[in-house]
Amino acid sequence: MPDSHAETGTDPRPHASSDQHEIAGRHVLFFSWRDTRNPEGGGAERYLEKIAEGLAHRGAKVTVVSAAHAGAPPRETVRGVDYVRRGGKLSIYALAARDLLRGTYGHVDLVVDVQNGLPFFTRLATRTPVVVLVHHVHEEQWPVVYPGLSGKVGWFIERRVAPRLYKKCQYVAVSRATRQELITLGVDPTRIAVVHNGTDPVLPVGHGKSPHPMVAVVGRLVPHKQVEHAIDATVALRGRFPDLRLHVVGSGWWESELHAHAERAGAGDSVVFEGQVDERRKHEVYERAWLLALPSLKEGWGLVIGEAGMHATPAVAYRSAGGTRESIAHDRSGVLVDTPEQFTDALATLLGDEAERQRLGAGAVEMSHTFTWEHAQESFAHVAASALTGRVINAQDPDEV
Repeated sequence: MPDSHAETGTDPRPHASSDQHEIAGRHVLFFSWRDTRNPEGGGAERYLEKIAEGLAHRGAKVTVVSAAHAGAPPRETVRGVDYVRRGGKLSIYALAARDLLRGTYGHVDLVVDVQNGLPFFTRLATRTPVVVLVHHVHEEQWPVVYPGLSGKVGWFIERRVAPRLYKKCQYVAVSRATRQELITLGVDPTRIAVVHNGTDPVLPVGHGKSPHPMVAVVGRLVPHKQVEHAIDATVALRGRFPDLRLHVVGSGWWESELHAHAERAGAGDSVVFEGQVDERRKHEVYERAWLLALPSLKEGWGLVIGEAGMHATPAVAYRSAGGTRESIAHDRSGVLVDTPEQFTDALATLLGDEAERQRLGAGAVEMSHTFTWEHAQESFAHVAASALTGRVINAQDPDEV
């Protein structure tokens, strides 16, 4: 299993010193629709934060521009990274391109366009090198989150407009699955590097596993996370495990719908909505849980898988989600399934088999140590340094490491 570095056909880590020389003193400008302090922030924003900090640590001037929200000031500097928040969820896209064109952020050496479905159209606003960061392609999500015309327009932009607009740019995908999805959209495979997510160091809480069956769901509460599947599975398994509890950690605009779904399903006290919690409580849930349920429709990687794995908590997820095929080693650190019925069956099997849970839990711990933020930061720095000098990093054979 490879470490989390850019898969370029060779290990990029020997380039660390030259990369730092290329990056030091350069201004790298990120455009992202959210940051980690945004109430709707998740794994993609955590990735952005860690990568930005890695560049700042190497001497770059780093600015992250994202939408404003009530949870943070318009401007602040955190761990060497300047955060600028303005506009709203959609207006940030127009403001970003306009400000870049006007030179609002001063001299910029490199732009990182974080494409979460929609690009920021930075290629139209600057001649500066642009790196496109993609967590996953949103084909399945557009009709779920934006049904009707708006979703069709969004998918058209992502599928047709963006690949042509950025055809001469360097791409970074967070998984091989995402890389392959980009290729199907027409992105030149020789311009796509893979830089995996890392895993934060474990936060020890010392509570051990729950004495009664416990499953956790952790993440943003939005439709495409399909938390309903975990709720339905919990209700279906109560006959076999009467004291089973599903702890749902996180918040989001779909939360009220999930409460209503749980009530309609007759979940009662079997489903516990934790809401937005601090890091310590999140890790308490990871450690207490017997299993992590990740029924997402799509995941570029699945950061929560590694976080839970640090606590020897294996995950059950859908194979079709994409990145889960890399963040979970099937039958070694967790289980990948194809249907809601298989999802429920896998939970039932593992809840009833302590030895198997322990075996997979040990594999989850091992897997969680495979991918580190240090390697991810080093790898992205190598891609950034190459883009600054006009070189392209590619992964024609992503298995050759």
